[in-house]
Amino acid sequence: MLHRLTVSNIVLIEQLTLQFGPGLTVLTGETGAGKSILLDALGLALGSRANFGLIRRGHDQANVSASFALPSSHPAWQLVEDAGIMPEDEMILRRRLKDDGKSTASINDISVSIGLLRKVGDLLVEIQGQFEGRGLLDASTHRTLLDHAAGHYNLLTKTKQGWQEWDAARSALVAAEQALDTAKADEDWLRDALDALDQLAPQVGEEENLSRQRTMLANITKIGEGLSLAEDAIFNEMGTQATLGRAMKALEKVAPLAAGRLDQALDALIRADTELSEAGSAISAAGHTLDAQPDQLQQLDDRLHELHQQARKHGCSTDELPLIHQNLAARLAAIEDSSGSLGQLREVARKWHSYYLEMAHQLSDSRKQAAASLDAAMLRELPPLKLEGAKFITSVMPLAESKWGPLGINAVRFEASTNKGVEVEPIDQVASGGELARFLLALKVCLEESKQPRSLIFDEVDSGVGGAVAAAVGERLSRIGASTQTLVITHSPQVAARANQHLRIVKTDTDTGVVSVTRTLGADERAEEIARMLAGETITAEARAAAVALLGD
Repeated sequence: MLHRLTVSNIVLIEQLTLQFGPGLTVLTGETGAGKSILLDALGLALGSRANFGLIRRGHDQANVSASFALPSSHPAWQLVEDAGIMPEDEMILRRRLKDDGKSTASINDISVSIGLLRKVGDLLVEIQGQFEGRGLLDASTHRTLLDHAAGHYNLLTKTKQGWQEWDAARSALVAAEQALDTAKADEDWLRDALDALDQLAPQVGEEENLSRQRTMLANITKIGEGLSLAEDAIFNEMGTQATLGRAMKALEKVAPLAAGRLDQALDALIRADTELSEAGSAISAAGHTLDAQPDQLQQLDDRLHELHQQARKHGCSTDELPLIHQNLAARLAAIEDSSGSLGQLREVARKWHSYYLEMAHQLSDSRKQAAASLDAAMLRELPPLKLEGAKFITSVMPLAESKWGPLGINAVRFEASTNKGVEVEPIDQVASGGELARFLLALKVCLEESKQPRSLIFDEVDSGVGGAVAAAVGERLSRIGASTQTLVITHSPQVAARANQHLRIVKTDTDTGVVSVTRTLGADERAEEIARMLAGETITAEARAAAVALLGD
């Protein structure tokens, strides 16, 4: 709800702060007093295009701020969250115009773009009869408004689910088909690469093992010489084993005489002899393995060369070749099994496509029924507003398949003509003025829209009408005001008498020039203002009595 508007240096307004309450608020005053200027100022705060001609003469800047009391769940808070603006007790929209042609905007004192300010403004206030392309004149909102009037939320949910699942299934199918096309383009290469790895059968750690074998074979002569020297040092007549044997015999002779003191030394010599025998056996066995075939080294070199060549071909290490081998086999198997997998994906996409179309057609039928009901309601609502010759049609049109989406297969557009014999056309192309404002009032009454109500503002809604028609306008505005904060600029005493709050705007001369001043009227002042609206400059007793009667009604 809009609860405060502050304006400085906008045309006739030098400095002004207005407080607003719930229900219906009317703004009255003589023609040219500055009523429309207030709307221009509010439009700036809501993100309308900057008009630097609004800056008051003699000043270098103009400022407007609009404060709104909003619940933390209001979608406007969600919209500004990415800008770092968190929910508070109120949301304050500010706009500044400078005479150098620059315009700035902020929300709760955090700078924002004019685009974001406009989006937030559209969630907070709807102005009818001014600001082309906003409110009910914005054709992009018509489908949502009709859906809300229809109340078919379950169909909307199912249609959205069908679209999302169908879209996901189509994406999966396209991805699989592209992957298959890519794989088929490489199928010959895959088969050759897989055949080469099949024959090679690489193993993890194979390169390291082969390198060790190659090192041994490349140094077989040196190893043989070393083994011979070691064997000779152990087993010849003056070798280690013979010397150890003599030491053992010497200790065996004297050990019984040493009262066990030599037993440990003798045991150690025996163990050493055993270990030496085992070492000799190992050396001998190693010597037998050196009897390699002459071409064994070449075979190792060839195997290592092939491993390295395959690793370079696949851009990996030799230890990764077994995994590459598995992946290539899987890719080839996928190509061979693709018909089954693609068939399953096509079936899933077909089922969700069918489901989406079923829900979308049900939604379309429901929209057409709701459109007929809305058209009938408008037909009843227009005559009391002196629009007997007007026509209204809610056009539910099929969309091209390329434009289908989660909201279905329809576009919705409100179309109208305000006079007999005139063809209907999109409502945003209907001539502006009082007729259009009353037309939009009737539409608003019929829609009884929204869960998160925006403040409504009507300009010139009673233009050119009086008597019973003006009373009908006032009654409908009062009905809307019962659930939605509604502001009306009016010249009609019948409308003004319906208000919960009455503001009067007047021009006055000051030392700094002509200024527009707005003040809230009390009960007696309201009666006097309505009497002025009835009688003109000279207020008669009859006019005062009529004003009291209107307020009493």
